[in-house]
Amino acid sequence: MEVSLKDFGDIDPLELENQVCFALAVASRTVIAVYRPLLEPMGLTHPQYLVMLALWQHAPLSVKELSKLLQLEPATLSPLLKRLEASGYVERPRARTDERSLAVTLTPAGWRLRNEAEKIPAAIVSRLGMEVSELQHLHQELTKVIAAAKEANAT
Repeated sequence: MEVSLKDFGDIDPLELENQVCFALAVASRTVIAVYRPLLEPMGLTHPQYLVMLALWQHAPLSVKELSKLLQLEPATLSPLLKRLEASGYVERPRARTDERSLAVTLTPAGWRLRNEAEKIPAAIVSRLGMEVSELQHLHQELTKVIAAAKEANAT
């Protein structure tokens, strides 16, 4: 797709406020900040919450599978898992089928934490003051942006 300055109309494509990357970065930081007071009583950071969401849906998972699912490097994931293990929410025994691989599993405390976490999505929607349908549409559009960026990075 060929794009020129004419495609931007009267918008200055170099203004900070017109940058997609700026809007995404600010949106990410500010939305994650909305999660923080909800996660702190659970003893979770936002990245740890994402790990727990993946495990509640798919446990047990190898570190490699979890890394792929969360789109995080294993080196980034390992400290998160160590802290979750220290909190008593996960265990990382060696996989029975491959001694080189860790199988990340939830402890009973990790499973119980899910009951508290069930309140978070509704609280986030309420705090953002947006309709669920608006957020679902935003999610769809962001998923398209992620796919397009991955494609652009692959070339």
